[in-house]
Amino acid sequence: MTTPTTLFLSRHGETVWHAENRYAGISDIDLTPLGAEQSEALGSWAAGARLDAIVTSPLSRARRTAAPAARATGLRPVVEADLLELDFGIAEGRTLTELEASHPHEVEAFRRDPAAHPLPGGEDPEAAATRGATALLRLATTHPGDRILVVAHNTLLRLVLCHLLSIPKADYRRTLPGLRNCAVTELRVTADQTSLISYNVPT
Repeated sequence: MTTPTTLFLSRHGETVWHAENRYAGISDIDLTPLGAEQSEALGSWAAGARLDAIVTSPLSRARRTAAPAARATGLRPVVEADLLELDFGIAEGRTLTELEASHPHEVEAFRRDPAAHPLPGGEDPEAAATRGATALLRLATTHPGDRILVVAHNTLLRLVLCHLLSIPKADYRRTLPGLRNCAVTELRVTADQTSLISYNVPT
């Protein structure tokens, strides 16, 4: 029997677009001073979490968030390209309210079913969920029994959770409201089974 891998999923710290709820997506947006403080809190949590590895999205906000955990544990973060946030197309840098003024029908369809109707020019959420889930399952296969901190992004992580826990992706915005910055969601994962141990726990 395969020993489960424990994955601690964490959204990066607050960014400069967070207060206005602007879509950051693949835009490389920096952390705020509060985001840096949240990252330090995650680092303090990591110091006692008995981690074996740290894996991050390639975007700088995720890598900066992981840096205090790396210092606290002595682990070198590994960048995983498949943990990149979704590209939100024309919504990048804009709020949903701003986009609604110019694209009301598209925003209405997105609100109704965000998986089937991504924002114009954006990445297919089903494809994003598959690539993110594949990355996590790959970690479970290559690190059986290990404890791994994964620092990534709000929308990607929620879609991945839906994928792994058999939750309809159309409901990800309703069933899994936004992840708190630097909170931790714990999963136990094998190649064919995922268990949710805790969700969105502040550090």
